[in-house]
Amino acid sequence: MPWKPPDLRRLLRRASLRWRLALLLLPLLLAVTGTELWLTRHAALEAANAAYDRSLLGALKAIDANISTASGGLSVELPYRLFEFFELTASGQVAFRIATSDGLVELGSADLPAPPGPLAEGVPVFYDAAYFGEPVRLVAYRRTLERAPAGSSARTVLVQVAESTGSRQEFSRRFVQRAALRDLLVLAVLLGGTALVLAAALRPLARLAREVDARRPDDLTPLAGGDLPADVRPLVGAVNRQMALTQSVVAQQRGFLDDASHQLRTHLTTLQMQADYAQRTGDPAQVQAALTALAAEIGRATRTTQQLLALGRSDTAAVALEPCDLAALLREVAVDLLPRARARQIDLGMHTATPEVPAVADRHLLREALTNLAANAIVYTPAGGSVTLWAAADAAGWQVAVEDDGPGLPPEERATLGQRWRRGARAAEGGSGLGLAIVRSIAERHRGELRLEARADGPGLLAVVWWPRAAG
Repeated sequence: MPWKPPDLRRLLRRASLRWRLALLLLPLLLAVTGTELWLTRHAALEAANAAYDRSLLGALKAIDANISTASGGLSVELPYRLFEFFELTASGQVAFRIATSDGLVELGSADLPAPPGPLAEGVPVFYDAAYFGEPVRLVAYRRTLERAPAGSSARTVLVQVAESTGSRQEFSRRFVQRAALRDLLVLAVLLGGTALVLAAALRPLARLAREVDARRPDDLTPLAGGDLPADVRPLVGAVNRQMALTQSVVAQQRGFLDDASHQLRTHLTTLQMQADYAQRTGDPAQVQAALTALAAEIGRATRTTQQLLALGRSDTAAVALEPCDLAALLREVAVDLLPRARARQIDLGMHTATPEVPAVADRHLLREALTNLAANAIVYTPAGGSVTLWAAADAAGWQVAVEDDGPGLPPEERATLGQRWRRGARAAEGGSGLGLAIVRSIAERHRGELRLEARADGPGLLAVVWWPRAAG
């Protein structure tokens, strides 16, 4: 099976924060170290060439100062002590050549490499070449003679001095080696220091992790983030806000379960008492009355259970916002409740400004809310009254409402109704106080509100569920 290189992205995703930072910093440090080494080598070569070229130029000038044509020919008195010192500095052989411009008279090594191009008088030129298969560094210089030497008519002379480049290369190699050792030591110190800095910087996170691990499952108190780094505090703040929301939901669910258990326990106790009474009495009429009361209590318990389930669903179910027609929704609810309205001699109708009222909402939850409002209106409106369902839309949002001409509610009750288990003074027998709570919960899940208002043109109640367009 062929070898595949590791997936660096997967390694980074799985690695801890410490290793992730180390893996990201290491290539950067290596790149910086490599660049510094390259610059150091370049600077070392420039410094070595400058130093050795000055020494080479000094030898050239010493030779040039001792060139003479006073004897009629071309002669030079070599400064041997200077040459010995120069050869020690160059760590190799040093050669020189003195020749007239026509090449008829010359001294020294006749086969030294020629300059790369014509020379201007009085300007020394440095160049590199090969001499007997070895690299050498040369300097060439042309100047005017006082007189032409015997055997030549040229009045200019070319002076060349060459040295082996071995000493330069050895100097640069040693310099770069020392720089490399120094940089490697610095890199090791940087890596060690980075590891210590990372350990110190991540210590608050490790302590926070230990504190969270040591918490009890029901401990939702906020995390302390005062001594954490500034970059981590937003994360701790977000976690604290989420825990506060979770704590609120848990408290709400706990209260809901307490209230629901109390309400259901009341129904069960009543049912048990009525069943016991029916078993003890021997009068058939009383038994029949007990069974009738038992059936009524079962109906109330059933409605309470259904409302509890609806309330739990409205609190926890995900809100599926989708386009829907509010006019069609009103027709569905009106058709479902029409038999109940006729039984109470209630005129049930609906009204919309247009045949269709497009909106964005959770249709199932909104139908539950509208059904509760309309059912309440039918219960509390006297026989011969009217209940109207209507829907509307504007630039701010949408609303569905139920309007009746019943007795209405006083202002103090309108402000408190909609809370769980809260019943009005004229509440019907068997009511649990959950209908308006379900409606309010559904409105809030749509980021809207439930409004209970008095009718503008007479007695009665106007119950409005409004939610903004931003919710869609």
